[in-house]
Amino acid sequence: MSVTLAIDAMGGDHGVVVTVPAACDFLEKHSDVKIVLVGDPDLIKQVLDKSSNTHMDRIQIIAASEVVLMDDPIEVALRRKKDSSMRVAIEQVKEGAADAVISSGNTGALMAISRYILKTLDGVDRPAIATAIPNELGRGTTMLDLGANADCEPMHLVQFAQMASVMVQVVDGKQNPSVGLLNIGEEVIKGNEVVKQTGELLRQTNLNFYGNVEGNDIFKGTTDIVVCDGFVGNVVLKASEGLAKMMSGLIRSEFNRSWLTKLMAVCAMVPLLRVRKRVDHRRYNGAVLLGLRGCVIKSHGSADRFGFGFALDRAYEASKNRMVERIAAAFAVETKE
Repeated sequence: MSVTLAIDAMGGDHGVVVTVPAACDFLEKHSDVKIVLVGDPDLIKQVLDKSSNTHMDRIQIIAASEVVLMDDPIEVALRRKKDSSMRVAIEQVKEGAADAVISSGNTGALMAISRYILKTLDGVDRPAIATAIPNELGRGTTMLDLGANADCEPMHLVQFAQMASVMVQVVDGKQNPSVGLLNIGEEVIKGNEVVKQTGELLRQTNLNFYGNVEGNDIFKGTTDIVVCDGFVGNVVLKASEGLAKMMSGLIRSEFNRSWLTKLMAVCAMVPLLRVRKRVDHRRYNGAVLLGLRGCVIKSHGSADRFGFGFALDRAYEASKNRMVERIAAAFAVETKE
């Protein structure tokens, strides 16, 4: 099965200097992939000309005259910039010309435009943003929602769990993934009413529901999936990123304190590099917008060439294994029951 990926080449902090080379790298690794680069044709061709790409026959360039900026209000991105690279790339999925779209652009705009153009799947009330967070087991804990829905009802959280369960099976190859509900304690009696009611509903599903989990369980890898509303999820994500950045800075400053500590850093270089690789956020790049009638992947806005490649990996796996169709089928079964 051939896979076609549409890339918003202009999105993110770096635009074509990251997206185009990453696309070329990806074509080198996958002979069954075609790439659609959407954006300013002149800028895209300039980068392609400088690359050593030998797969131009599998690259298509589609022009778009506008760019959604990282600070653009959703209204501007959705209503005024109708020829933006982000929107035109999403339309490729809508028209069936691409199997998935990848963008590093404005998250709010990407969700709004995707929802407007692609619509939500039958049985799904709200789309959610899911991504993997590094854990101590050496794999990622999939967490959602990460900001699309600040306020949720219990049924919304159950739907998030159902969609994430299918996604983890499809993208990560994990059969019957375990699901945890983020709470302030493991006991059933703890939490607010929304969380308590969600727990009751999850226990009635066919999901592999572990029960309540706490914040530290995300990094322990206690469950494959952790579900929460978008307000809590976004706070956890940003706090995790901030902590990782702070610890990295503290370690660097301590090792640079004197010639002796610098020598110690050289001696500790191998284990430090191993740890850095295990928690490298770039390897977990590529959040999935679940619940839409099409595969949409959100890359981190500051992603480099290496990190953007992992977002392409997620789009490829999701498309090749028909993630959207399988989520749709799962909800069709739920509706019949």
